Amino acid sequence: MTLLDVAEPIQHPAPAMQQTGALAANSPAAMMMSALSQGVSPEQIGQMMDLQDRWEQREAQKAYNAAFAAFKAEAVRIVKGKKVEDGPLKGKSYAELHGVVDAVTPALSRHGLSASWKLTRDDKDWIEVTCTLKHVGGHSESVSMGGPPDAGGAKNAIQARASAISYLSRYTLKAICGVAEGGDDTDGNTPAPDELMQPARDAAMGGSEALRAYWKTLSEGARAALKAELPALKEAAKAADAEGAKA
Repeated sequence: MTLLDVAEPIQHPAPAMQQTGALAANSPAAMMMSALSQGVSPEQIGQMMDLQDRWEQREAQKAYNAAFAAFKAEAVRIVKGKKVEDGPLKGKSYAELHGVVDAVTPALSRHGLSASWKLTRDDKDWIEVTCTLKHVGGHSESVSMGGPPDAGGAKNAIQARASAISYLSRYTLKAICGVAEGGDDTDGNTPAPDELMQPARDAAMGGSEALRAYWKTLSEGARAALKAELPALKEAAKAADAEGAKA
C-alpha cells in the first residue's frame, strides 16, 4: 500500500462557490457545477459560463434600477447657495459642485449607489468629464459632457481648466442623478427666458451631449420658456461638436 492509496482526496471549491457563497439552485452556476460532475465537455462548460455572466449582468441591472428608483423617491433637493457677483446673471444664485455632492451623496449611499468622475478628454482647447453612477451589485451607468476651458474673467490657464472641470462635473452629476437645483422646478417661479439663456448657451458651447444634459435638468416651464431659442441652441451645439471633432 502506498501513500497515495490512503491519502484523503483534496477537494477544491469551485471559484464561483468561493466568490459568491451558496448558489441559488436554479442559477446557471449551480447548473454548471452539476454538469461538471457529470463530465460535460469544456465547450459546454464555456457556454454555461457565458450564460452565467449574462444572468449576473441582468440581475445587477435589475438591482441598479431598483436602487435608483428608491433614490429618486427621496426627492433630493439641491439648494442654490452661491450668488453670481458680476456679468449678465449678477444677483442670481446657483449650486456649487460641493453643494450638489453634499445633497445627493447621503441618499445615493443609502441605496448602495455612488458617483465618481474621470477626465476622459484633456486637450488644450477641449475638456471632457465623465460621471459614472455605480451600484454595489456591479452595474453602472455614465454620462459625459465636454467643453472648452472657461477663459472668462481674469483666470490663468490652470484656473480656466479647473473652472471648466468643476462646471462639467456639476452638470454631469446632476444629469446622471436626474436632479435639479432648488428653484428650477420646485418654487413655482419659472425664470425668465433671458435668465435661462446664458447657462443654455454655456451648455450648447459644450456640444449636443452637453445641451441634452442641461435640458434634462430644466423644469417643464423652463423648457417652454426656451422653446423659441432651442433651434439656435442646437445649431450652436452642432458647431461645438464640429470644433471638438477637429481637436
